[in-house]
Amino acid sequence: MFHVKHPSRQVRARQDEEQLATGRVSLPRPIVEHPLRQVGQRLALALFVLLVTVLIVMADHNGYKDNVDGHVSLLDAVYYATVTLSTTGYGDIVPASDTARLVNVLIVTPLRVLFLIILVGTTLEVLAERTREEWRQKRWRLALRDHTVVVGFGTKGRSALETLMATGLKKQQVVVVDPSSKVIEMVNAEGLTGVVGDGTRSDVLLRAEAQRARQIIVATQRDDTAVLVTLTARQLNKGVKIIAAVREEENAPLLRQSGADAVITSASAAGRLLGLSVLSPSAGTVLEDLIHQGTGLDLVERPVTKAEAGRSVRDTEDLVVSVLRGHRLIGYDDPEASPLQLTDRVIAIKRSKGVSGAVSPLKGTAWNGTSTGTSAE
Repeated sequence: MFHVKHPSRQVRARQDEEQLATGRVSLPRPIVEHPLRQVGQRLALALFVLLVTVLIVMADHNGYKDNVDGHVSLLDAVYYATVTLSTTGYGDIVPASDTARLVNVLIVTPLRVLFLIILVGTTLEVLAERTREEWRQKRWRLALRDHTVVVGFGTKGRSALETLMATGLKKQQVVVVDPSSKVIEMVNAEGLTGVVGDGTRSDVLLRAEAQRARQIIVATQRDDTAVLVTLTARQLNKGVKIIAAVREEENAPLLRQSGADAVITSASAAGRLLGLSVLSPSAGTVLEDLIHQGTGLDLVERPVTKAEAGRSVRDTEDLVVSVLRGHRLIGYDDPEASPLQLTDRVIAIKRSKGVSGAVSPLKGTAWNGTSTGTSAE
């Protein structure tokens, strides 16, 4: 019987302060103009419509009748255009001639409608924005298949995603689940889709389309939360690949029993790297380089090529360290590793194609680790 080791009271207190949302899907928004610029453009267009109407009235001012003095001046034209476009219509200045009335029907009335549309454009835009958002989410759900779900976007979740994207994963194939709306806003700013909510809830994972995902990364802060997320994800998707991270090594077996395909112990892994760096700083540097995709040396898994089939592991182009044959992992020095078979996969060390010190594929504001709940440290 395994027992989940709980975090400190301070960590739990921070998590209790986090207010969870209701599984809202948040798609990355397209870049729009500054609101003040939009308002200025609308005001300028409204004034232009008003000016056109004044010019039309002044061009045929003899066709209009002023019930006060019978003469239509420039001020009267501005006054008439204002009350007409705003649909106030006091009736003290009216088109009297046939020409003026025809112009009002064909030109002034459409200008009135345009003027009203400009004035109420903000309200219409809000309604249209809601419709557009629903349409974008519907199209997004229809197109989303075999994607990657990251539950918890702390240091671990973000680093895991950076590694995947360095190997070619597209932003459109990523959905981030986190209880913090601020984290999801940051995710959207980087061009990723986010779901605000608790990853232990099935309805939240369903909104992230976990039932159709290819792989799920569980990078939560608490080990008991990671267990619940793994159980829920496995229930929704029997064939998905689940990679989970835990803080304490004693909780790793429980994660595997819950359905995780692979479990990474963050605390012990960091401790081993520290110990290796103490014994051999150069070896620690090389190992850290290997786990950073896109710079220096990369540790990759790839299929055996036709040219490599039938040859020894030492005759390959890359430095092969292990051979995956079926479900069996064979070391490079094992006599059974050679010759290579066409159905084998090799774990090899190769020179990265990227440039050392390249910018991370996840651009934007650096995350400061303030998210709690299903977020990772």
